Order: sequence, then C-alpha cells, then structure tokens
Amino acid sequence: MKHPLRHAWGRLLLAGALTTGLLACQGRQGLRSEDSEKVTVLRGVRVIDGRGGAPLENAAVVIQGATLQRVGPVDEVEVPASATVIELPGRTVLPGLISNHSHLGMTRGTDSGGQNYQRDNIARQLTQWESYGVTTVTSLGLNTPLVYELQKEVEQGTLPGASILSGDQGIGVPEGAPPMKVVEHQLYRPATPDEARQDVRETASRHPAFVKVWVDDFGGTVKNKMTPEVYTAVIDEAHRQGLRVAAHIHDLEDAKRLVAAGVDVLAHGVRDREVDAELVDAMKARGTWYIPTLGLNESFYIYAEGPAWMADPFFRRALSPDLARQLDDPAWRASVLEDGKTAPVNKQALTINLKNVKTLHDAGVRIGFGTDSGATPVRIPGFAEHRELKLLTEAGLTPLQAIQMATANAAELLGLKDRGVIEAGRRADLVVVQGNPSTNIDDLSRIESVWHRGKQVPGPTAAPTQE
Repeated sequence: MKHPLRHAWGRLLLAGALTTGLLACQGRQGLRSEDSEKVTVLRGVRVIDGRGGAPLENAAVVIQGATLQRVGPVDEVEVPASATVIELPGRTVLPGLISNHSHLGMTRGTDSGGQNYQRDNIARQLTQWESYGVTTVTSLGLNTPLVYELQKEVEQGTLPGASILSGDQGIGVPEGAPPMKVVEHQLYRPATPDEARQDVRETASRHPAFVKVWVDDFGGTVKNKMTPEVYTAVIDEAHRQGLRVAAHIHDLEDAKRLVAAGVDVLAHGVRDREVDAELVDAMKARGTWYIPTLGLNESFYIYAEGPAWMADPFFRRALSPDLARQLDDPAWRASVLEDGKTAPVNKQALTINLKNVKTLHDAGVRIGFGTDSGATPVRIPGFAEHRELKLLTEAGLTPLQAIQMATANAAELLGLKDRGVIEAGRRADLVVVQGNPSTNIDDLSRIESVWHRGKQVPGPTAAPTQE
C-alpha cells in the first residue's frame, strides 16, 4: 500500500518539476521579443548556484520580470539591447537564503509573546529578513490566521518582505511545551490522541506547509511532556491529510522515537548526546530531514560575552533600540555570565550540536537550514541566519556546503522547485555580495544588493528595526 503522504507529495513535486522544466526551456530558447517585462543583466559576477559546486567566474545573470532567464559565462550570454546592464566585477551572486525554521511576530524589542503577533510588527520583521538576503521564511508554528493574509500579500507584491511558508499554530502540550504566552488561535494543546487528530484535521483545512509538534520538556522546566501516543497520532493524522510533520526536539532518544514514528523533519539539532549509528541509519532509510539550529543555544550567552563583531554595523542595524540597550548594558551581561548555568549549559549543547551536524552531514543525512530566528529577542531576524552559516563552517563544513544547506537544500526540504538555485527558470531571488563567500563565509555579510522576485530591495544598510 502506498503511503498517502508520499503519494500526494510525489504528485506535487512532479508538477513543480514540470513547471520548472518548461520555464527552463523558455530560458534556454532566449527572451521572447513580445515580452515587455523589464530585463536586467548582472554582468561580470561570480555565481554560486547553490548546489555546492565550484562557482562560475565572470558570468552574466539575466533577469526578466521575476524570473532568471539566462545564466552563463559573459561571452556566451547575449545581452538584449533594451536591457539594463549592471557591471559587478569582484562581486558574487548567490541564491536568496531560505529559512526552514523561524517564527513571526513573537518578539518586539525585548518583549516576547503572542501579544506581538501584529501586522505592523510582522511586516517589519519580513522586511528585515529580506534586507539581510533571507528571501523566504518558514514560520514554524505559533501563527494566527493572519499569517495566511500576509502570505498572499507578499506573493501578490502588495506587502514588502520575505516570502512566507507556515507551520500554522502547531501542537503543544497542556501545562507543557512551548512555555510561552500565546493568544487565541495561535497554538493547540490537545490532552488526548483523539483531540490531537481533530486539531490536525482543522490545521489541514488551512493548507499549511507543516504541522509542528513540541516534544521536549525544556530542561525539566515544564510540567508535562508530549506523550508518544499523542505525537504518533499527530504524525499519522497529518500524513492522512497529506501534510508533513516537523518536531521540536532536544534529546537523542526523542529523536529516535519520532523518526521511528514517521516524523518528516527534526526541527532542532540533538543536543544532549552525540548521535549514533541507529539514528543515522533510521534517518537515511526514512529520508528524514534535520535542521540543526546551531545558533539557538549560542544566542543565550554570546551577546553577554561581547564578541568584537557586535560592534559591526551589519549586526547593529538588525537591533531594535530596546534590544541594543539591553545587549550593551553591563548589568545585563553580568547577570547572564554570573548565574553559573546559562553559559556552561548552552556552550555544552552547542558543542554537541556542532559535532552532530558534521556527523550527520558526512553520513549523507538530508540537512536543511534554520535558526529559530524570531522565537526570542536574541534570535535576531536576518542576522541569525548569517551567524548560522558561520557556525556551520565552525562545525567543519566548507562555505559552499553551508551555503548549499541555506539555499538548494532548504528549498528541497520545502518542496520548492522555483527557488534556491541559480538557473534559468527559477525565481530571481538573489543576494549580491562583495568578495567570495565560497572561500570566506564572512564575505556573505558584505551585502551589496538583494533581489526578490526580480526586484531589487533595500539591503541591510537600510534595514528597519523593530520598535
């Protein structure tokens, strides 16, 4: 018997592949003379296409409307007479970054909670992500129905900012995870498997990208933890409805049980112990995706330590005034570093997470890209994604491997065939940077311009800050 989810997902991927193939063929055949959409050529650039291979030097990228029409060596790409040509020697073009795990509207300044899930606040966050080159964001749970309105407006071009995919409300636990303030219609907390199935069916009626479950006791700080009976019911019902499930986890044993139950995505890295062959083999056999969110634990202590890069304008522009004051406050820094627990516990978790992502990557497990940005004030939209890329290289991945996770891999995890790679027929979601991030990941923060759906948008020099 065919699995209903795999059957439905296969049809969706086939349709996307056919559409992409047709667009790519149009790109290879050249521009249609009757098409009056504006043509822009980025010329003389280095192209990192997102697939992990060596960059293409001295290339031309032809954008028509929202679509990439041609990509190739400068001497092989014909430039239409009507095109606007932008000469960019020494610059690198790569796909817009894609976050598989973020949260919309949960923070404002230094405040956290569902009361911040407001249109103006989310609009600022979307614009900030976009300005930092993150052109697609997955809000993985804790969403109200407003998310679907905003999603449509972004795609229609009436609302600036990163494109949105949604994990809808998500499935939490009564008197358990997630331990945060929420508002009405922002989170389910079923007490029984039957209630969980009903919540999933209601979620499916809104057609989100994922169903999210929280399977963690947050270090023993919450009263209850989701039972295997409940999360198994969620996974089974989601698959019946043609939806995939992403799970918040921390511990290795929970990861193993969830993979065995058929979860599609582990939405955080394993951080209590090193992963073992049992988990690696199970994830590979089932095709389970892994999102390490390395920066999650680092964010608890790194700003209190005051690394030199905190003075960099690229970081400072991402801060709201209130958050900047908190991070600069010596008393706040001391409170974090002197409590004897926050830094040591989270440093240990990060060390394990770094080792595990390298182990899983080298073993061939499918790895996406996410940061939990927007979940707390110190997981800063836009900047968090750049910090995550740096941490991936500290884990032992090459810059090109890290970039692949944040572009082609992240698009594949979401089933998106129209972005994540620079090639004819894809969406013109691009980041132009100075330098060469294929050899120095720090150059990815030297953003010169961002293109989203073929339109140039303000970069981080004009990034809005939250109030």
